[in-house]
Amino acid sequence: MTLTGLHVLVTGAGRDTGRKLALAFAAAGAEVLATARTKAAADETVDLILAAGGTATSAVLDLADPASIDALRIDRLDILVNSGARYLGAVANPADIADTIAGVATGTVLLTERMLPLLRASERPDIVNLVSATGEPGQHRSAAHAAYYAAKHAQAGYAEILSERLRPEGIRVISLFPPDFVQDGPRETGATLTAQSVVDCVMFAVGQSRDCFIRALYFEQLTPRP
Repeated sequence: MTLTGLHVLVTGAGRDTGRKLALAFAAAGAEVLATARTKAAADETVDLILAAGGTATSAVLDLADPASIDALRIDRLDILVNSGARYLGAVANPADIADTIAGVATGTVLLTERMLPLLRASERPDIVNLVSATGEPGQHRSAAHAAYYAAKHAQAGYAEILSERLRPEGIRVISLFPPDFVQDGPRETGATLTAQSVVDCVMFAVGQSRDCFIRALYFEQLTPRP
C-alpha cells in the first residue's frame, strides 16, 4: 500500500499507539503531522520518522483545550486520525475526569469540525477514530473508570452520525473498537491484542479502494481458558 503525497494528521502521536500510527503512515509514504501535548514528544516522533526516511512535521495540540485546537494551522489534509486519548483508571479525581472527557469527547468533535473544510477539499478523505471497546453498548470488560466509558460513548456517537452524514460527500468515517491492549507482546493466538495489530487494522481500512467503506472494526476479546 502506498499513501505517497497524502497529508495525514495524527493526534496523540507523542508516544505509544499514536506514535506507531504516525510511523506507519510515514512508512507508507504519507506526509505526517504528528501532534502531541508537548513539543518535545511530537518532535521525538518526527525525528524517528525522518531517521527512517519519511516526511513529517510536529505541532503542539492539547485536545482538552479548545484554544489549542483553534490555534492549529494547516492548509491541506487527506486523513485525520483521532487517536489521542487520556486513559482513565478506576480511581480518578475530578480534574482527571474533566480532562479526559474534554480531550476524548469534546476534543474529537472540535478538531474534526475544524478539519472538515480541508477534508472536503481532498480527493480521498478519511476520518479514523480510535475509539475503544468501552464505547460499545453493553460492554463491561474494561477496568477503566466509568467516565472513560462515558467519553468513549460520546466519541462513538459522534462518529456514527458523522459517518452517515458525510458518506454522500465521499468522506469515509472509520471507527475502531479495540479492547484493552498492550503496546508490545507476542502476536499469536491466545495472546493479548497488541498496539501493532490495531495499527495494522487502521492501515488496512484506509488502504482500501474508494468503493469500499469500512464503517467500523470490532475486536473479539479472548478470555483465558480454565
